[in-house]
Amino acid sequence: MRRRLVTVYVTLLVAACLALAVPLCGNIAARGTSDMLLDRMNDTARFAGLAEPSVLTGNGGTLAGELAAYEQVYGIAALVVDRDGEVVASSRSGLTLADLEPDGWSGGDGDMPEPVRTALAGNRVGGDHVVWPWQDRPLVVAEPIGRSGEVVGAAVTVSPTESLRRATLVQWGVTWLVAFALMLAGIAAAGPLTRWILRPIDDLDEATRAVSGGSLDIRVPTAAGPEELRRLGESFNQMADTITSMLESQRTFVAYAGHQVRNPLAALRLRVDGLARHLGPDARQEHELALDEVDRLTRICDSLLTLARTEDAEHSMVWEDVREVVENRVAAWSPIAERARAELLCEGRSGVSVRCVEGTLDQALDALIDNALKFGGHGVRIVVRVGEPVWKVDGREGHLDVHVVDDGPGLPEEQLDRATEPFWRDGGGGGSGLGLSIVVTLLELQGASLSLRPARPNGIDARIRLRAISPHEPGEGCEGDPEGTPESHGRT
Repeated sequence: MRRRLVTVYVTLLVAACLALAVPLCGNIAARGTSDMLLDRMNDTARFAGLAEPSVLTGNGGTLAGELAAYEQVYGIAALVVDRDGEVVASSRSGLTLADLEPDGWSGGDGDMPEPVRTALAGNRVGGDHVVWPWQDRPLVVAEPIGRSGEVVGAAVTVSPTESLRRATLVQWGVTWLVAFALMLAGIAAAGPLTRWILRPIDDLDEATRAVSGGSLDIRVPTAAGPEELRRLGESFNQMADTITSMLESQRTFVAYAGHQVRNPLAALRLRVDGLARHLGPDARQEHELALDEVDRLTRICDSLLTLARTEDAEHSMVWEDVREVVENRVAAWSPIAERARAELLCEGRSGVSVRCVEGTLDQALDALIDNALKFGGHGVRIVVRVGEPVWKVDGREGHLDVHVVDDGPGLPEEQLDRATEPFWRDGGGGGSGLGLSIVVTLLELQGASLSLRPARPNGIDARIRLRAISPHEPGEGCEGDPEGTPESHGRT
């Protein structure tokens, strides 16, 4: 939009300057010609008044002296002809009509030039054109000489136009210099002027980007600017307030619901667990299933609390050894896996640390292992594998993949893309549909991602791609800085 506005502004500016300069130049040339023409017409009319006796008598002695003095003082040739076109008197000896215009008279017919013919017909010649700087023809003025309403001759003056054309060019130069100066000044002001005009839109754009990035406290200034943009800014602020209020209400509800339900569930588990000593061997399996359901409800509440916490703006980043975190989670889930007759293994690369939001990798692995145990079926085999880090060319940044692979029944490929949507379930029952969506939310906090792909020959390969950063990257720690090393931030 800025480029379009500058283009329109500069185009209108140039068009306005040209629209003023071109007619002004034409007016300058016309005014100069008019001033010269008025002066020559007065002189020619004077000669026509003096020439009547000389034309009637054919004696131009006194008149010739007057014309000669005129040319000597002003440098303008002049002559008087009778009705037949014969020269009666001239400003210098031997001067003829042909000598006044070396290139020939335009429109002449034989020996009678057109200006003289027009004057002898009773019409004044000289006021029908403008002297332009690129035309070097003289200014010709012809005045008819009459007696008792009858034309008996004509007085003709031929003025050189070099000085007039030079003066016109100088005035044109000044005009175009001013026009170009105005255009340059206007073009130089185009940038600041455009920024001033678009400042409310820029503020709105910045606020929109900030809100879309999660900064819901950003608002648009509405004190200045056009009325339409002020109304737009007020509408945006109201929308941001509404979104903030809705998100805050949602976050409060989720946290409140998760917290309030969690405490009764903890008490319920204690009571159900205490029933074990009163049950016989036949009821122990049902008792274990009841405990599993209570544990599942507890994990759902924990998931709701996790969702509420991930809305916070500030998150602490720590260095974590990926293999160590994986081993801890595998060890924590091993008893549950044994009870489900499942095989839970850990393998892959050791000694690789990544910077991540504290606790998110643990919770992501918990959700993926939990899903694999619940939906993988009896005797499922689950492998949590840490891949090799892949670095970019500069060696400062790359990625590290952690795979949670099971050999259960899996899902069709078209359903794998939807499995991370909140509350999505495959219709087989069980689960809240929040687990994988929570994993995605947790990983996005640190620039990581989750993708689900079919495993071979069957099952699901859940891949967590973590952003790996060299510990010596600027701003992340360097040699000699003990607080910038993974060992100083890793868990023990």
